[in-house]
Amino acid sequence: MTVTDAARETVAASLEQDVSAKIVSHLNPPPSYDLADHPEPTGREEIWRFTPLKRLQGILDGEASDARLTWETSLPEGVTLTEITAEQARGLGELAPNDRPSALAVANAGGAVLLDVAEGAQVDEPVRITLHGESADQLVWGHLVIRVGRFASATVVIEHTGSARYCATTSVLVGDGASANVLSLQDWNDDAVHLGRDGIRVGRDASVRHTAISFGGNLVRMHANVEYAGPGGEAELLGLYFADAGQHLEHRLFADHNEPRTKSNVMYKGALQGQGAHTVWIGNVLIRQVAEGIETYEENRNLVLTDGCQADSVPNLEIETGEIEGAGHASATARFDDEQLFYLRTRGISEVEARRLVLHGFFHDLIRKVGVPSLEAKLISTVEDELAKNALVDSDRGA
Repeated sequence: MTVTDAARETVAASLEQDVSAKIVSHLNPPPSYDLADHPEPTGREEIWRFTPLKRLQGILDGEASDARLTWETSLPEGVTLTEITAEQARGLGELAPNDRPSALAVANAGGAVLLDVAEGAQVDEPVRITLHGESADQLVWGHLVIRVGRFASATVVIEHTGSARYCATTSVLVGDGASANVLSLQDWNDDAVHLGRDGIRVGRDASVRHTAISFGGNLVRMHANVEYAGPGGEAELLGLYFADAGQHLEHRLFADHNEPRTKSNVMYKGALQGQGAHTVWIGNVLIRQVAEGIETYEENRNLVLTDGCQADSVPNLEIETGEIEGAGHASATARFDDEQLFYLRTRGISEVEARRLVLHGFFHDLIRKVGVPSLEAKLISTVEDELAKNALVDSDRGA
């Protein structure tokens, strides 16, 4: 077979291509601040097919609003809170919006709030931000930037309460050698709607733990994105959710391994009870051609407590290089283990107490990773309250 000069040139060009060239994920739209790049969805798009668009109450129309949530903050020494422009936030290196809600939040929030942890600061006390809405008639846009300086360490707790239609983007920028623990708690009233995107950039040899906790709200859709600003970065993405009758709780993850020798670990757990309770978990990891020597694993577990619930769980891996340390995923959805319940009941434990013990065991390993004792206690109490609802439903059904 004769190889032509044209064929040789084609092969040579292919071999010499820039291996760091931008690779677009098949499951996540390219980032862009331009709203034209994020058209209003129809529900047939892959990233929207699980979301009941009619329940978003017009958020995606992008209507301007002057409404604001009430802020309560606790800022330890070494932490400041200031207002900046959207252009300044972009200049800090935040991740550009990769969906319509985050692009709308940047466009309509009228600027951003910068939470700044000074370089080298070791903040032992949690930084607390409580955002409260007064009415689901309010449409509120939000833009928050959390910057943790080089070699600094801090824990930031963001709690959402009350009622609102809230669409926000949060950028977490972690400097080289820094350590950040960021927790987002969705504890809304039953009529609230919340669309949120957390964009996380991990510096060289830095570590981030991001935890999304969703209990309240009519519809909550959270999207956490991670990418790396240098080799050696580590990201741990955790999530805990509990959906009741009629609730839609959706969590989406995207770990973009765009640097070598980086790590990501994802663990989300959820429980469902009541007619029409619906949870969605979509995990996606992109391993680029330059990301040699990386390690990644994603896991989602769902526990169905009653009939009439639906849990959708879709893990994905997109791999562009085989030179990695390890990559894997796992997903499972199941009812209570009858053998566990039988074992406990044969030892004189009531069915209600047996269910409580099993559920606490299911969530325990996640709750203990929160790292804020007061919040861990609150989560245990919330799980107890949710179980009480289930016991009440069973009691009424038996009557």
